[in-house]
Amino acid sequence: MPHKLEDKRAIVASVNDVANTAHSAVVAEYRGMTCAEMTQLRQNARGTGVYLRVVRNTLARRAILNTHFECLQEILVGPVVLAFSVEEPSAAARLIGHFAKSNNKLVVKGIALGGQRLSANEIDFVATLPTKNEAISQLMSVIQAPLTQLVRTLKEPSAKLVRTFAAVRDSKQEKQST
Repeated sequence: MPHKLEDKRAIVASVNDVANTAHSAVVAEYRGMTCAEMTQLRQNARGTGVYLRVVRNTLARRAILNTHFECLQEILVGPVVLAFSVEEPSAAARLIGHFAKSNNKLVVKGIALGGQRLSANEIDFVATLPTKNEAISQLMSVIQAPLTQLVRTLKEPSAKLVRTFAAVRDSKQEKQST
């Protein structure tokens, strides 16, 4: 059933709003998937901060016009689902990549990250990008490592002196007891 013009404008505006705030997007073809499989994919998306939407290709092209995801327009052919990462840059790639491994009917067509289109083969690379919290944790450990080593180095001479005094004390106690 065709949509009314107002409905089409609302769909385009909705997808455009998400596209303007999203970090990355994945386009995947879902040809041959059952309703239950799509429902499972949607449920998985809800819990991971991914906006998942099946939209007519013409409306999708209009929605991503003048956004970072304009580079995806060429691959919007056939029955496709758009997955936008709203919270973490790699969330959509992680969701779609994981689901595509268990369901061969979901085929990744392309990924957009930072205004550049990546091939479908690079989904594993994008999916393994660290989340914001993981990246902060890694950065903190890199910053903390030299400081920890400096503290150990500064502390070592005094610790060595204490161990020397303890050894002298122990040797004197041995001589007195014999």
